[in-house]
Amino acid sequence: MFRQKTGSVSEELQLIPPSKLAIEDVSKSFQTGTGNVLALDHVSLQVNEGEFVCLVGPSGCGKTTLLNIIAGLEKPDSGRVLADGKPVTGPGRDRLVMFQESALFPWLDVFGNVLFPLRLKPQLTNKDRRDVARYYLELVGLTRFEHANIHELSGGMKQRVALARSLAPNPRVLLMDEPFAALDALTREQLYGDLQRIWQERKKTIVFVTHNVREAVCLGDRVLLFSPNPGRIQEEFPVDLARPRDFNSLDLAGYASRIMRSLKSFNAAQNGATP
Repeated sequence: MFRQKTGSVSEELQLIPPSKLAIEDVSKSFQTGTGNVLALDHVSLQVNEGEFVCLVGPSGCGKTTLLNIIAGLEKPDSGRVLADGKPVTGPGRDRLVMFQESALFPWLDVFGNVLFPLRLKPQLTNKDRRDVARYYLELVGLTRFEHANIHELSGGMKQRVALARSLAPNPRVLLMDEPFAALDALTREQLYGDLQRIWQERKKTIVFVTHNVREAVCLGDRVLLFSPNPGRIQEEFPVDLARPRDFNSLDLAGYASRIMRSLKSFNAAQNGATP
C-alpha cells in the first residue's frame, strides 16, 4: 500500500471512496454528411463503487461516445449520467480520462507531466505536489526515469506516464479509451499486470473501452458487449476469475470465446446469415 505521509500529502494519497455511476436511458445522435446517425439508443447501466467495467464492440457502436458523456465532454440528447447521485453536467476532477494516445506534453519531462495536474490543487504546497508525483511514478515503475524527456520513452513507458498523470489528482473514476491499442503485444501484456495491480491497490472505479475481447476479460469484473447501428448494450458477461489474471490462460480464453461467439451470432443475425 502507499507510504504514510503527514498533512495534506497523506490526505492526497488516501484511499478515497470510489464513485458509483448510473447511466440512465442515454441516447445520442450526430449529424453527418449522410444524415443523422444514432450513436447510442436508450443505454442504461449501473457501475458499482470500485468496479472495473469493460465496454467491447465494433467501431461505431458508441463505446467512446458513452465514455465522453460520462466524462462530461459531451452531452446526451436524452437521459442522464449520475455520479454518486449527482447529475454530470460537464467535466470534473472526480472523473479523468486516459486516451489511446498518451497526449503528454513534449516540452516537459516525465516528472513535469505527472506534476502538471497537481498544480490545479491549491491546497497542496510545492513540496506536497512533488511528493505525490513521485509516489505515482513509483507506482507505475518509472522512478528512475523521472527526468527523462518524453521523446526518449518507448510507447509503453509513455502510457505508464499517462496513467500516473491520470491517477495523480486522485480521481474517483478513471475512464480509459483504448489506452493500449497502439502498443505491441508484449508491452500490452506487461501493462495488463501493472493495471490490475494498481487497480487493486488504489480501489478506483474504472470504465475501460476496448475492441479486444481478451483484453476486456483480462481486466474487467464485467464485460458489456455493444452492438452498432444504433449503439446498444447487447449482452453482459460477469468475469469470475481470480486476480491477477494471465492474458494467455485457458480459463481466460474460454470466457473470451463465449463473448466472441455471441458477437459473431449477433453480426450474423444482423446480416441475415446463419451463425
